[in-house]
Amino acid sequence: MTAHLPVVPTAAEASGVYRGRARRGDMAATEDDFAEFVRVALPGLIRYGHALTGNPHDAADLVQTVLEKVGARWAKISQNCADPSAYVRKAMANSHVSRWRRTRRETLLADFPDVPAAIQQDRLEHEPVWVALRSLPPRQRAVVVLRYYEGLSELEIAETLGVSCGTVKSQASKALATLRKRLGPLVEGGDV
Repeated sequence: MTAHLPVVPTAAEASGVYRGRARRGDMAATEDDFAEFVRVALPGLIRYGHALTGNPHDAADLVQTVLEKVGARWAKISQNCADPSAYVRKAMANSHVSRWRRTRRETLLADFPDVPAAIQQDRLEHEPVWVALRSLPPRQRAVVVLRYYEGLSELEIAETLGVSCGTVKSQASKALATLRKRLGPLVEGGDV
């Protein structure tokens, strides 16, 4: 019988922060570097995607789409970006806004299915905060998520979304006013 040694996480994995590897210049090193980045950053990206999209399935699709695009250009991104995680978060926010603009809110079917599919409810589906957050326009939602979920400053949010600090402030102000209006009775202890 062979003895199995316990898997000890690397320092980057233990801290949950991607630190990058030495650039060796070959394709295998680039692939290994990207694989390490994904391994370390994936849980946080999934959580961030969930906060942006409002459900775990769309979050997984968003993360996969963005990582496919980033993976194809990883050598250049890892060399030119001081923080690849910020680059990926920005790409996720931009991709989410673009997808939201492209798609319609309803899906038209040619024929009705014979048997209705069993729909598994998300436990946060009817949570008032999530409902209010999902109702915000994509850019306002991205600003709120980056500010209060990711803990980024206004300047970092502006850099991440590629907008000015003034835009970040105005979007945050509008979003918070909307959230206060929708969640006011809950916060004040009134009737829902």
